[in-house]
Formats: sequence, structure tokens, C-alpha cells
Amino acid sequence: MDALGRHLLLELRECNEAVLDDLKYLEKALVSAAEESGATVLDKSFHHFAPQGVSGVVLIAESHLSLHTWPEHAYAAVDIFTCGTTVKIEVAADALIRQLGSRDPSLLEVKRGVFVRERKLVG
Repeated sequence: MDALGRHLLLELRECNEAVLDDLKYLEKALVSAAEESGATVLDKSFHHFAPQGVSGVVLIAESHLSLHTWPEHAYAAVDIFTCGTTVKIEVAADALIRQLGSRDPSLLEVKRGVFVRERKLVG
């Protein structure tokens, strides 16, 4: 089986509540996680909600990193989706777990664009 990409879903519970509402901090954290993992950053977009919470995305040549925060629940949902084999998504995940101070993280990896190729017997 081959896959076009890897999609890592992070459930980050028991995070540092103060950083979950700090747009500039989260932007820097997501960009630095992308760079540490070997991704090529192309663009970014972030929004702060009232009264609290941030959503943001970092567009990378290999796909994207995104996050949505709920400071009132000390929770962040993070997606890291990459195509190809050059980006080390585990490095990005570890960096974000550390930077958001999650004391109860969980991860789920989904293979995207999975194709089963038939093999013909020659004979």
C-alpha cells in the first residue's frame, strides 16, 4: 500500500491556558514547529475570537498545520497534514505538545490517499 500523505490529529488536553489565547505566541509556535520538522512555510493566517480562543493555519509546500484552541477548557485541537517523505511530522507534534504545555496529549495518524495496486503475475 502507498499513501499520498500522513495526517496527524493531536488532542492536546491540560494545556497552558494563557498561551492558548495568545495569537502571536501560537503563530510563532506553529511556524517554528513546521520549520523544525523540515517543512517549507509558504503562508499563515490566524484569528483571535472574542472573548477567547484562536484558530490558525500555516500553509506549507507539503500541505498544512492548523490549530483551534479553547482556553476555557485548556484544550487545543491540532492537525498536521503532509505529503511526501521529507517532513518529520513527529518532530512538529512533539514541538507543539511542548510549546502548548499539554500534560495529556494523544495522537492519531491517518494515511491519506491510500491506493492498493494490483500486481499481475507474469508467467
